[in-house]
Order: sequence, then C-alpha cells, then structure tokens
Amino acid sequence: MIQNQTRSIITDDSDDNQLSYGNNLNHEESVNFVSTLSQYRQRMEHSHYLKLFKLSLKRNSSQVYCEFCQLLVPVARVLIERNQSQHIENVAITFCKEFKLIDESVCIGAVHEYKDAVIQVVGLSKLTSKQLCALAFGCEQQSQIPALNWNVTFPNVPKPPVSPPQPPAPGAPKMRILHISDIHIDFAYRPQSLAECSQPLCCRYGTPAPGHIGAGFWGDYRNCDLPLWTAEEILKYIAEMEEFDIIYHTGDLPSHNVWNQSRADQLYAIETITNLLKKYFPNKVFYSAVGNHETAPCNLYPTPLIETDNITWLYTSLADHWIQLGLPEETRASILRGAFYTTLIHSGLRLISLNMNYCSTENYWLFINSTDPLDQLQWLVNWLQYAEDNNEKVHIIAHHPPRSCLESFSWNFYRIVNRYENTIAGQFYGHAHNDEFIMFYDEVDKTRPVSMAYVTPSLTTASFLNPGYRIYTVDGYHDSTTYWVLDHHTVIMNLTASNLFNRTIFIDEYSVKTDYQMDYLFPNDWNNFINRLEADIDGNLMGLVYQYYTKSFANGTVCDHNCREGLLCNFKRARSETPCSD
Repeated sequence: MIQNQTRSIITDDSDDNQLSYGNNLNHEESVNFVSTLSQYRQRMEHSHYLKLFKLSLKRNSSQVYCEFCQLLVPVARVLIERNQSQHIENVAITFCKEFKLIDESVCIGAVHEYKDAVIQVVGLSKLTSKQLCALAFGCEQQSQIPALNWNVTFPNVPKPPVSPPQPPAPGAPKMRILHISDIHIDFAYRPQSLAECSQPLCCRYGTPAPGHIGAGFWGDYRNCDLPLWTAEEILKYIAEMEEFDIIYHTGDLPSHNVWNQSRADQLYAIETITNLLKKYFPNKVFYSAVGNHETAPCNLYPTPLIETDNITWLYTSLADHWIQLGLPEETRASILRGAFYTTLIHSGLRLISLNMNYCSTENYWLFINSTDPLDQLQWLVNWLQYAEDNNEKVHIIAHHPPRSCLESFSWNFYRIVNRYENTIAGQFYGHAHNDEFIMFYDEVDKTRPVSMAYVTPSLTTASFLNPGYRIYTVDGYHDSTTYWVLDHHTVIMNLTASNLFNRTIFIDEYSVKTDYQMDYLFPNDWNNFINRLEADIDGNLMGLVYQYYTKSFANGTVCDHNCREGLLCNFKRARSETPCSD
C-alpha cells in the first residue's frame, strides 16, 4: 500500500520551496500519471456530450488537473535532481494499481509510453512547476509566462492594398478537391464486442452484458474508431461516385489506443492506409499533412533540441509514402526535416502543408522550448512572400487548426494571415472531427474579415459522429482566377441505417451554398452568415448549423442558447486564448 507522507505546501512558487516531505520519496504520486489523465481528457474532448456541455458553459474547467499536477511536478523534480528518476515509474505503476482511478491497464500503459519524455521535460524545462502545469492544463493565460512569448519577423516589404476576391465569370473553369481527414482505422475492431468499456477506446474486446448492445458491424457511435472494412467501403464509394481533381489529406491515420502503441504500429497504419489510398485513387495526387496520432507516443514530436528522441523514423516513412501518393521528389528534404513542405499544384497555385504538432499544447517537448520550432513559421513567411512576389495564390493545409496551438504560435500565425490576406486563398484543417469553419479578422479593424478556414469532418465515428468527407468546388485555372472555394458539399455515411440494413448507406448531407443560402464563400460572405446567425441565434438556421456540426448525429434542438453562443464563439475565434468579445 502507498503510505501517506507528511507534506506542507508553500505559496512561494520556487520549486525548491514548493513542497517538503518525508524520506520515502519513491512513495509519492508520479508526474507520469498526468499523462494518463491527459489521454482520458483526449477521449472526453472528442465526446459529443462533453462538447455540448463545454459549448454551453463556454469554458473548460481544468482545475482538478492543475491542482493534481502542482502536487506531482515538484516531487518529480526532486527525484530527478537526486538521480532517482527510476523510482518515478515504479511509484506511478503502484499508484495505478492501488487507487484504480482509471482502467489499470490504460494507466500502466500510459506510464510506460510517456515516462521517459515527461521525466526529461520536467527535468530540462526552465519553466517553474506552476508554469508547467499552467501550460499543460490551461490553469492560467500563457501570455503571463514570459518564456513562451516570441514573434516572427516579416520582410521589409509593405503590405499591398487589400484586394478582396471577386466572383468568377459565368462558365469559368472550376476545380474540385476531395478533403479527407482523421481516418483513425482500428485494426483490432471487433463487431459485437464491448462498445461501452472502461478504456478510452472500445469495440475491441469483451462481450456485452445482457440487455446491452455490442459494437455494430460497420462501426459504432460510442468511443470506437473505424473498422478497416468500413474505411475501405467509404473509399470505394468516393472512387465510384465522386468527381474531383486532387485530394487534401490532413492526417490522423492510427486509432486512439494511445496508451499502448509502438512505432511499428504507426508504421503499419501508414503503410496499410497508403496502400488503400493508392488502390482506390491510383491516378490522383494527394497533398498530405501529418496528424498528432502518427507518432508514438501520440502527440510527442521532438524538436532538434531533444537529443534523446529522434523522429526520423516517422518522417522517413511519411516522405516515402507521401511521394508514392503523388508529391514531387523535391519535397522530400523538407518532409525529412520537419514534415512540412511546399509545392505547386498548378501554375499560380501553391500548396503549403504545415506540421502543426510543433505548436500543439499536447506536444510536451515544446515545454522545454516553444519558440518557433524548426523555424517553421519563419519558413511560412518566406514562402508567402515568395508567392506574393510571384503572383501566386496559396492553399494552406494542416492537421491542427491554429486556435488549438500554443498562444504565441497561434497569434503569430494570425499576424501572418493578416499580412498575406491577398495571397492566402484557402485554409483546410482537420483534428476536431466535427464540421466547423473559422474566421480571421483584421487586427486593427476587428470587424473586417480577412480570411477563413474550413475544418473538415472526420471519417472516424469517434465519438458520436457519422463518418464524413467533403468535396470543395474551387475557382479553377483561368487568367483571373482567385482559387477561392466557391461551394462545398459534405457526404456522410448513416451509421444507424448501415448497421440496421447491414450495408453502407451514404447521404449527401448538405451543400453549403444551398442549405445556408449563400451566394459566395468569400470572407465577407461568411461574416454576413455569422451576422445572420447572431441575429436569430435561437432560430432554425442555427439549429441546422449545429446538426451539421455533429454530422447529423444530433439536431439543433439539443443545443440550447448558451450552446449556440459557444458554437458561434468557436467560429469567430481563430486564435488560442482569445475571448469571444475580442
């Protein structure tokens, strides 16, 4: 049993004075348990019901995580200073077994997965224990932590006069882009297994109790990922039924069993899914971005400063497979460096793929140094300036939307979008699993929209979602093209009907111009749409927006007034840690 130790908590934030305790330090709770809690938090944050609750509250209560973290980190730091870090794993495993606050195998698995990285971060970070916990769990504003504040440098070139995009002439050529994201195939999915289990990912083992429904054959709304055969049926349907020119693929291939994944597991997922994509789309070019689930441990993308961990194994695989899917060979060097790259889609249209894992709050390696990792944002500025100088338009793709980034990265990105609003013709993200859009406004005139971003729905069902994908209709190749999105339609697989009739059933869920009654999809049009929603926030249109946000799992009646205000806040907030009033 874990024995209670005498402990006093001091208000001084210095790590030396924050805790005093008895001699048996190896019996203290381990900081690695924070990683385990983080995995459950990740499961909950993809839960339909928690999202509904958070939209209603318009805040994320993380006080319990913060208090727990502030108890554990100073203990871990003392152990590390005394060269006793080997005790941390043993203590954490004992804690998992004795207290059983969460599934024991998940807890122990998370300790094994994250212990080495967390110990290094806690030992090497110059942040105080309080600051580390604030960063990990949002206990306070990141702007209050000086070490996290930094800025990109812009070329000494004046911003050109603003030139809003104009509609194309009738009959002008168009191009169509398929966007798929967050496939999350679970190779261990088992029909009729437990769909309600004690682990973050279910539908993999066990037999339901009498009166309980097991995992559906084609997938399940509960905390389960997509079966391989369902993913293949979706890709087959797209290949047979849709017409498009190119494909944007914004990451997250492996499943959500993040507590027991290996590098071999991730490489198998990348290889298998790449082969599926090549099978069904042999003559299409994929423009890919890396997700947070591609690495092992999940979310942890080391920077070159981390000498004990090396991400080359993943970036070599991504370079090989992305080039197999159509990227030119000249992108290899940049992918190997940081899994971001740029290439021309067509004369006048440049694609920039970013690795937003180097801005994510879930990437604990950034707690050591978060200043523009790999100089990626400075690289972005340089390429946007090149595009501006050469009259190119740019589409940006990435996995994480910028509002899920660390504050300085997110705010710098916002500045970049403001500066190059004439050049950036589209932004396309994933990660959220829901169907969303995000507005960017002028930093001075905060009512003037300068850009907007699309967050495409996921293929996975996790959690309480129908599988979905999207086709964008874009201003095509002609002399006065803008390369802006002109319309999009979203298709979902009705999971309830598919399981009921034992065959995949697809539905054209909605066309944005038709269902939202929009003439065009330029930033001003989306801003006008938001104004319409705000003017009748409790009306049917806002209810329809919520329905599509959930990929028609729920209808708008379950989203009350506060929930709708929270959803609108999400749409208007492209920067992290920004209140809706700004």
